[in-house]
Amino acid sequence: MYDGRKGSSSPFEQTVYLLSEAGRAVDRLLAERLEHRGLTPAHQALLSTLTTLGPHGRRDLVERVAMPGAGVDRALDDLLSRGLLQSTVVHIGGRQELLAITDPGRAALDLLHSDASAAQDGLLASLTRGQRVELNSLLRRVCAAAARGAGGAGPLAAEAGR
Repeated sequence: MYDGRKGSSSPFEQTVYLLSEAGRAVDRLLAERLEHRGLTPAHQALLSTLTTLGPHGRRDLVERVAMPGAGVDRALDDLLSRGLLQSTVVHIGGRQELLAITDPGRAALDLLHSDASAAQDGLLASLTRGQRVELNSLLRRVCAAAARGAGGAGPLAAEAGR
């Protein structure tokens, strides 16, 4: 039986449940915005990875984004056909396809970042600027603890790295 020591009589008002619910809401909002642009979370992960880490071999990129391979391969092919990525064949220790983001790919990612900012502004509208800064700081600490596997959150460490 729940004893309410966390400040509420309901276990579903504990911070971990509220974080989970907020995460689901954010996922829905961002998925809607991605869909509106004809993109998926796999598209965004690929564009973000290539922007942050630079060109990658196809196999390395698929492993790095840690999503199901078939879906990532379809997303890669789609981004290539749209001109958001470019492919170059290199011969280093055998033939390998090297993928890089293009200028239109960067522009598409910039739009996705704007969409994320708009979603954030909507979700956090009831908070002051100072509260938003404090929330961001606290969530960074929580994510860092999850990445370290603190508090028996071992499986969360893999999730925090995504």
